[in-house]
Amino acid sequence: MLTPGICLAAIAALLHTGLLAPNITIVTYAFCAATIAGLLLAWRFHSSRIFFALLSLFLAQQAIEYFSTGHVAATGPGSTALAAVGLLLPLNFVLLSFQQEKGFTSSSLAPPSLMLFVQSVIVAVLCRPEPSAAAQRALHHTLAPPPLPFATLFAFAAAAVVLLIRFLLFHKPVEGGLLWALAASLLALHFGGVGRIPVAYFATAAIILAGAVVETSYLLAYHDELTTLPSRRAFHDALLRLEAPYSIAMVDIDHFKRCNDTYGHDTGDQVLRMVASRLARVTGGGQAYRCGGEEFAIVFPGKTTSDVLEHLEKLRATIESSKLRLRGPDRRQETRGPDRRIQRGRGRGQTGHAIRQLARANAPASSELSVTASIGVATSRRENASAEEVIQAADKALYRAKAAGRNRIETAAAPRRRTRTKEAGIA
Repeated sequence: MLTPGICLAAIAALLHTGLLAPNITIVTYAFCAATIAGLLLAWRFHSSRIFFALLSLFLAQQAIEYFSTGHVAATGPGSTALAAVGLLLPLNFVLLSFQQEKGFTSSSLAPPSLMLFVQSVIVAVLCRPEPSAAAQRALHHTLAPPPLPFATLFAFAAAAVVLLIRFLLFHKPVEGGLLWALAASLLALHFGGVGRIPVAYFATAAIILAGAVVETSYLLAYHDELTTLPSRRAFHDALLRLEAPYSIAMVDIDHFKRCNDTYGHDTGDQVLRMVASRLARVTGGGQAYRCGGEEFAIVFPGKTTSDVLEHLEKLRATIESSKLRLRGPDRRQETRGPDRRIQRGRGRGQTGHAIRQLARANAPASSELSVTASIGVATSRRENASAEEVIQAADKALYRAKAAGRNRIETAAAPRRRTRTKEAGIA
């Protein structure tokens, strides 16, 4: 969230202190290059929202420059274009933020394309040159940038509040990119919309939007969408940076398949999110990852097994004591539309539904669900040549924990005695 703002502040400091003083040609080429690169990235990574945000930004800059004839938009068509852009650009960014990402399909491309076309026609009609405008163009270069109208400032402020709220709610790079690109665009309009400094701000906005595409791709590649924990790819990357000593704990939710069969996959997803939230707060300097399904891994850099056992025991107890409130015994009997897990075959879907109905008949009537987890932990040793061997040792310890009754911790060194704990709802 803060990185684009820091870059914007750095660009502003360089421009206004004279440390960075490129001519208008270089700045214009930079803006075009950033826009084209962002459009290509957005198309390649199926980000239609960023694609149309960049297109909207490019059309806004071109409209101001065209109707201002290259000088400060102080009066005439240039000031009208500046005012129109000041209202339409924040509106477009907010609408694109609320639009659901569907890639580049005909149904997703038609509404924003039509919106930009209609807006372009409206701006062209409103900014028709007046008869006396040609005589005033020669004076534009002597005028200072006019103050922005209150409507423009209000539109940008309202859009910034909406985008900030959406970022705080969803933590998506797109909302953050739109917010900082909007701030850069406001600075461009504040300094007249045309010229070296405004175009530099428009170029910065384009770079920020292009960076949002890269950041979104990184988030999808290295973070699990369901649990928000780092994914298997991030786990393997972390293994490459480990230096002995370190410990790795493998965590598995007990009887998770039974939980899915009894309560349905929606409840299973809630269980995964609940357990992941506990894993994310593990103490002892550990970092949790989702490796797939109901299996997680925790990496403790610089720690041995004896160092992490207390923290893992605390984690195990926290998972055991956590409760998931169910919506009611009839929650899966209502119509809920297509199920992504049973679309592969109608007969298979009916069979799965029958199994869940039979399991639900024997399920407890409690409105709360609790789960437990088994944990296996291993520490790097001299005889272990790679992190894969440490993982294998932790996996073997996890299997022993499962075989010994679940809801316990086993180490790769030796079996541990289990203290008596209460039985969990689905353990």
